Amino acid sequence: MSSIDWRLPRWIAHRGAGKLAPENTLAAFRLGAQHGYRAFECDVKLSADGVPFLLHDDTLERTSNGHGDAGALDWARLSLLDAGGWHGRTHAGEPLPTLAGIAAFCLRNGHALNIEIKPSPGRERETGEEVAREAARLWQGQATPPLLLSSFKPDALEGAQAAAEALPRALLLDSLWEGWFERAQALDCVGIVADHRLYDAALVERIHAAGWRALAYTVNDPPRAAELLAFGLDGLITDAVDRFAP
Repeated sequence: MSSIDWRLPRWIAHRGAGKLAPENTLAAFRLGAQHGYRAFECDVKLSADGVPFLLHDDTLERTSNGHGDAGALDWARLSLLDAGGWHGRTHAGEPLPTLAGIAAFCLRNGHALNIEIKPSPGRERETGEEVAREAARLWQGQATPPLLLSSFKPDALEGAQAAAEALPRALLLDSLWEGWFERAQALDCVGIVADHRLYDAALVERIHAAGWRALAYTVNDPPRAAELLAFGLDGLITDAVDRFAP
């Protein structure tokens, strides 16, 4: 898997254009595309009835007019929520998108997608399996654009590996915890997506020596971006789509 032909663009818009528009919505993706981005990152979890949809948090309050555990509601109820009004009146009524809806946007416009598998607590493997299975169905027969599955949860990546082994996977890291390297090997990852503060030239060299790609989140500062690129980073995930020209 690590020898896969890597075609993911270097600059990736975080949660669409997740600061300038309501994150993880089609409106955010459209705005990111207007700024020239051709690669996007988003968070995907499961509804109670198993529909993969976009949301970062375990709960609904921060980015919608819903309340409580997002994974405890079925899609029929989630689909009625306002996921844009919190960001401003311009986006009031913006719905939560399904993975299928975002896939249609990306496939029809030739955009790459990094799907972060974001399971509700206790549903790690199930979410990895279902998201990978749905992604494999949606991208079946599509040579382009490229697709990457990532997660902080190794169990979710294990589920994705079991359900759709051919889809490329990356381990997300917010720290260099003991055994991360070996776990990425066991998961047959193609890349590491780490907090940009973890990176130095030595870490990039170690990742590349393993045959993997090195990506960083969330890179919003131009001097730091220049430093990371000098290290040889393969991908930078950013909120600052209005400051960096991809």
